[in-house]
Amino acid sequence: MLGICRGRRKFLAASLTVLFVPAITWIYLFAGSFEDGKPVSLSPLESQAHSPRYAASSQRERESLEVRMREVEEENRALRKQLSLAQSRGPSHHHGNHSKTYSMEEGTGDSESLRAGIVAGNSSECGQQPAVEKCETIHVAIVCAGYNASRDVVTLVKSVLFHRRNPLHFHLIADAIAKQILATLFQTWMVPAVRIDFYDADELKSEVSWIPNKHYSGIYGLMKLVLTKTLPSNLERVIVLDTDITFATDIAELWAVFHKFKGQQVLGLVENQSDWYLGNLWKNHRPWPALGRGYNTGVILLLLDKLRKMKWEQMWRLTAERELMSMLSTSLADQDIFNAVIKQNPFLVYQLPCFWNVQLSDHTRSEQCYRDVSDLKVIHWNSPKKLRVKNKHVEFFRNLYLTFLEYDGNLLRRELFGCPSETDVNSENLQKQLSELDEDDLCYEFRRERFTVHRTHLYFLHYEYEPASDNTDVTLVAQLSMDRLQMLEAICKHWEGPISLALYLSDAEAQQFLRYAQGSEVLMSRHNVGYHIVYKEGQFYPVNLLRNVAMKHISTPYMFLSDIDFLPMYGLYEYLRKSVIQLDLANTKKALIVPAFETLRYRLSFPKSKAELLSMLDMGTLFTFRYHVWTKGHAPTNFAKWRTATTPYRVEWEADFEPYVVVRKDCPEYDRRFVGFGWNKVAHIMELDAQEYEFTVLPNAYMIHMPHAPSFDITKFRSNKQYRICLKTLKEEFQQDMSRHYGFAALKYLTAENNS
Repeated sequence: MLGICRGRRKFLAASLTVLFVPAITWIYLFAGSFEDGKPVSLSPLESQAHSPRYAASSQRERESLEVRMREVEEENRALRKQLSLAQSRGPSHHHGNHSKTYSMEEGTGDSESLRAGIVAGNSSECGQQPAVEKCETIHVAIVCAGYNASRDVVTLVKSVLFHRRNPLHFHLIADAIAKQILATLFQTWMVPAVRIDFYDADELKSEVSWIPNKHYSGIYGLMKLVLTKTLPSNLERVIVLDTDITFATDIAELWAVFHKFKGQQVLGLVENQSDWYLGNLWKNHRPWPALGRGYNTGVILLLLDKLRKMKWEQMWRLTAERELMSMLSTSLADQDIFNAVIKQNPFLVYQLPCFWNVQLSDHTRSEQCYRDVSDLKVIHWNSPKKLRVKNKHVEFFRNLYLTFLEYDGNLLRRELFGCPSETDVNSENLQKQLSELDEDDLCYEFRRERFTVHRTHLYFLHYEYEPASDNTDVTLVAQLSMDRLQMLEAICKHWEGPISLALYLSDAEAQQFLRYAQGSEVLMSRHNVGYHIVYKEGQFYPVNLLRNVAMKHISTPYMFLSDIDFLPMYGLYEYLRKSVIQLDLANTKKALIVPAFETLRYRLSFPKSKAELLSMLDMGTLFTFRYHVWTKGHAPTNFAKWRTATTPYRVEWEADFEPYVVVRKDCPEYDRRFVGFGWNKVAHIMELDAQEYEFTVLPNAYMIHMPHAPSFDITKFRSNKQYRICLKTLKEEFQQDMSRHYGFAALKYLTAENNS
């Protein structure tokens, strides 16, 4: 501690030198420009009025002073360099005290400490313990509702996790949509020393629905007002953040500011950086009452225990009721009401330095909050324009935001050394399963993939669909990676029903997909397509995991298990809905087979009927799927019979059969041990047969496989002998598991494999 204090004294001395040497120099220069109490002009024009002797003396004095000024400037540069090095090497527990002083507009919440500046900031900490303990949990509350906000909050959380050194407890006030998305995301993210609790935003609507609000955030923009009532009664303090926030520093620095609150200060806020509350933005502009420029509520420090004792709930309600009698509605949601309360009770607020909420909306004074990149703490994209906002440094801010947007979230799963994490049952089970694997096994990586937990973001884009009331609705299910993105528009044109897609992407690719989708009129016009991002991890393509994710998140009673490379025939959606009724799929265990064909042509005049397809088949424009490389996969469909069939017909399971089928949503999942290329669909069809599903071919349905470059996984299968050996081993183990699970009836799968 003594060493730290000595270091701080050196740091303080250097700071004082930088601050006062220029001041003394200018006093000296100023005093030197007086003679006998009268000002002596150094201007060449005025010096001509003096005697030659005086002029010569004055010239020598100026030269001497200029030399001295240059020396002082050199000394200052050296000191600044030493000061910056000391800052970069120094301990990280300054907690927001900086070597720069800020104007009252930027604020520190205490005018006395502002005047004291750096002296008070550094000397007061010498000999004290850090304001935030090493393993102290930092509590963060965020209101999040809907699909877009759920995407935004992920970027915010990434920026917090990137810099953090403390355990975190996120309190998410979320609607049903955001809760489903974020609960799955955090459960599969498995970040150590992070706890998530959800609070039902829909239950809180009645608390604020009486307040008319014109802000684009809607009713959810008012819910920060009721946090004292919503959050646990034993929670004493919390940092409240908007979803459009990006952190550029450790959030512990902001948490430490709570220790600076004095007296009745219970709200930590940054002054609003626009002129909104000054009421001069346009003619007849009439904002809610505010203290000066008002305060922005994108970042709030709440002392919950004191607020409860002050009866905050009653305070803001009475204020809102009174102001609404003349204002009629809020324009900036909760921010208007917070400011009206502060106007009446200014003692409640501790003014945070404005670098804790650099507000990037148009026409703000945000540029006064920072002089260098190191000054930035929190960036707030509080404009409806978001990244398109006007600011002369907006490119820098945009790049910082995009860095976290595209940052690999898997890298944030790092442990906090020295801080014990809460026991996580899922994590413990995973570690136990992995420990049972033999790392010397040549197929270890294959086996390990089965237990890999992939971070998953459900409903990456807006989804809105109510299944048909007649219980015949069918969802098309498929999976894809970035190299098959071009198929999406074509599939949407061929299939008008709901679609559930699992996309295997990196964080950066997910953003490329988002831009691609938002730029597509076809995709943006469809709200019944669920896009579920499964983030890349490991060396294999987890094809069956992707299928399971897509299957799990359908809202219809039936699903069509397809692949992304296939285009369904026009009208297939309606045809399948009729077939579901005709074949009584609701009460029988059937798998309806849609016959598969393929073309080798990248440009195809898609057949509009079965007759047209048969003609193209005869001409050699189309072929039965994989007839020339994998005949066994679809041979049991009996294409010869299909050509003339007018009614559905039953076929029997055979070895390596892998048709595309329509089944009820309660059918078994795909086996995750099969990754990449080989046996992933075969194993699933085998299990359907083991569960006594009846395979029925639809006579007037078809789908066509479109050509594409070979996937990376099929290339590995063909070129890597060990890959093929491991696949064979996994097949044998799967068949043995089937025999143990289904008994004597499953022995046929072993004999069929041996005979094939």
